[in-house]
Amino acid sequence: MDSTVLKSAINKSKWFLMPYIFILYILNFVDRINFGFAAVGGMNKDLGLSAEQFGFAAGIFFFGYLIFQVPSNLLLHRIGARIWIAIIIIVWGLTATLTGFSDNAFHLYVARVMLGLVEAGFFPGMILYLTYWFPQRELAQAVAIFMTALAISSVIGGPISGLILDHVHWLNMQSWRWMFILEGIPSVIFGFITFFVLPNKPADATFLTIDEKKALTDEISREQAEKAKQRKASVREIIVDGRVWLLAFIYFFGCIMGLYSTSFWLPTIIKGLSNSFSATIVGFLTMIPYILAAIAMVWVGRDADKKGEWRRHSQIPLLVSSIAIFLMLFIKDPFISMIVLSIVTIGAFGAFGPFWALVNEFLSGEAAAAGIAVINSIGNLGGFFAPYIIGLIKDKTGNVYFGLAAVGALLLVAVILLAILPKEPVKKSA
Repeated sequence: MDSTVLKSAINKSKWFLMPYIFILYILNFVDRINFGFAAVGGMNKDLGLSAEQFGFAAGIFFFGYLIFQVPSNLLLHRIGARIWIAIIIIVWGLTATLTGFSDNAFHLYVARVMLGLVEAGFFPGMILYLTYWFPQRELAQAVAIFMTALAISSVIGGPISGLILDHVHWLNMQSWRWMFILEGIPSVIFGFITFFVLPNKPADATFLTIDEKKALTDEISREQAEKAKQRKASVREIIVDGRVWLLAFIYFFGCIMGLYSTSFWLPTIIKGLSNSFSATIVGFLTMIPYILAAIAMVWVGRDADKKGEWRRHSQIPLLVSSIAIFLMLFIKDPFISMIVLSIVTIGAFGAFGPFWALVNEFLSGEAAAAGIAVINSIGNLGGFFAPYIIGLIKDKTGNVYFGLAAVGALLLVAVILLAILPKEPVKKSA
C-alpha cells in the first residue's frame, strides 16, 4: 500500500468531513444544553420549578437517550449514515423547537424525554461513522476534533442564548421560549442539507480519487480483520461483554458526569459569582472555560495518538478536573473561581478523544455499532444523575458547590476504573 496515497485520503477526509459534522454536533449540543440558560432566563420561575425539579428535567433527557441508541446504531450500520443521520437531525430540531411551548413541569419532562429519544442515535452514530474513515492511530485526534464541538457549542451558544434571553420578547412570549424555538430551527434546515451532502463511506466520497478510496477502504478493512481475528464476537456477546460494561461505567462516572455537571450548571454557577451579571454577561463568561477546553481536547487527542497511549490520556484529565472541583469549595474570589472552573471544564472535556480511541481498540463492524451504543447509552445516564445530584444537594444545603463536590468524587471512581481496565492482547502483525 502506498502510504502517501493513504495519508492524502485521511487528510482530505479531515478537511471535507470534519467541518460539516462539527457543525452538526454544535447544533446537537446547543439544542441539548440551552436548557441551562433557560433557567437563567426565568424558565424555573415561570413554570414553578425548584432546583431539584430543574435538575430532574435536565437529566431526564437521558432516559429517552438510553432507549434508542443500540437499535439506532445498528440501523445506521445497515442503511447508511446519510439517510439515518438526516432523519435524526430533522426530528430533534422539531422537538427542540416545541420545547419552547411547555406550560408546566410535566410538559417539560415529556419534551426532554422525547428530545433524548430522537437525539439518541446521533453521537454514537457519529463515533461509529468516524471509524469508517479513520484508522486507529488517527482516531483519537479525529474524535477530539469532532468533540471540540461540545466546547465550541457553548462558546457560540452561550452568548447567543444570553442575547436572546435579554432582547427577544416577541408576541408577548417569554424570551426563554424564543431561545428554544430560534435555536431549534437551524437543526431542521441542516437535517435536509445532510441528506444531500454526507457520504456513507470512503467508497461514496466524491472528494477522494479512486486510488485514495481504495487505500483508505483497504486500511480500515485490514484493521477490522485484525480485530476480528483477535476477538470474534457477535452483537449479543458484545452487549453482555464485561469490558464493554466497564468502559460504560468509566464513561458514566468520568466523561459524562464531568461534562453535564458543567454544561447544565455552569451558567447558574457563574451567575452566582455576582448579582450584577446579566444573562448576556453570563453567556459571554461561559465562553472562557469552553475555549480553553476546546484547545485542550485537540492537544490531548493529538498527543495520545502520537504516543499510541489512550488510557493515561483519559485518566489524567479526569483527575485534574476532580481536584479542581474540590478546590471550588474553598474559593470565594470571582476571578479565581473562573480560573478554577476553567480547569474543571478542561479536564472534563479533555478525556473524550482518548477514551473513544481506547474503545475502538477492540471493536469492529456490527459489534462496534452495538458496543459503542451500549457504552454511550449507559454512560450517558450520568447526564441524568450529575445535574440531578447537584440540584438535590443545592436544595438541601443551599450551596451548589457541595453538589459539585459529589460529582468530583465520582470522577475519581472513573480514574480508578481506568486503572483496572483489562488490557487486550497485543495485536499480531498481519
